[in-house]
Amino acid sequence: MNYLSTFFKGIAMGAADVVPGVSGGTIAFITGIYDTLLESIRRINPSILSLWKRDGFKAAFNHINGFFLIALFGGVFTSIATLAKLISWLLVTHPIPIWSFFFGLILVSVVHILKQVEQKTVSRWVFLLLGVAFAYCITILKPLHMEPTSINVLIAGAIAICAMILPGISGSFILLLIGMYTPVLAAVKSFDIAILALFLTGCVLGLLSFSHVLSWLLKRFRDTTLMFLTGLMIGTLPKIWPWKETISWRTNSKGEQVPLIQHNLSPFEFEQMFNQPSQLVIAIVMMLAAVALVLGLEKYAERSR
Repeated sequence: MNYLSTFFKGIAMGAADVVPGVSGGTIAFITGIYDTLLESIRRINPSILSLWKRDGFKAAFNHINGFFLIALFGGVFTSIATLAKLISWLLVTHPIPIWSFFFGLILVSVVHILKQVEQKTVSRWVFLLLGVAFAYCITILKPLHMEPTSINVLIAGAIAICAMILPGISGSFILLLIGMYTPVLAAVKSFDIAILALFLTGCVLGLLSFSHVLSWLLKRFRDTTLMFLTGLMIGTLPKIWPWKETISWRTNSKGEQVPLIQHNLSPFEFEQMFNQPSQLVIAIVMMLAAVALVLGLEKYAERSR
């Protein structure tokens, strides 16, 4: 396995996870490492201690695919630490091109995952619709305002990491819904060790428990699970539509006004309402760039298998 390649895939996953509405799990799926990731995490359980005692550290480390996990999560954390400020700035200064890129990314990812479903029966299409409904309901929920206490940061980490490994549901968006996105992003930017340690502990606990469930579902009911996950991705598309009208605002922990409830507009409605360019051509170019990126990653994943 090419660990440098895995590190860069981790960087792509981390970049996706910084953006509310985009999932690192989607990137893992596109790059062909999703099953390896789940299986490696699933193997981290109490039985690993018995293997360590019996066969030594090296055998236990190889059993959990240790170098793969280090390379991947090294990329994820490097990306989050270095790209958090850049992506936050781009979302404020160039929202339409950035959201267009991620919209295209999700759209082409839907096609990518549907290709992997072997039997598209009526019952499986029903699961796709259930996934769409579930994700859409999440996107229209009114955000909560949890205080960043120790236990809440721990819970936020566990919930966000579960969402991160689900294609279609963004860990960042879940943090936004429970009112923990701003405190966690601020902790990343200021390198607040106490909050980050609690959040990462929650992440580890959530990841170790949820990966077992998801891995079991993909082994026993792969097509049905993939259809549901595809539905999740389709259901989040309205959330990352580039042209929006903000209906109401909220004040974040820094006293800044940020959008609370938004309504989607067509590019032409956006121009008329705000008397500013819709940047339609740039948006289409960014969507096509996302499509090209995914197709390129697909080809790369096929060659590296």
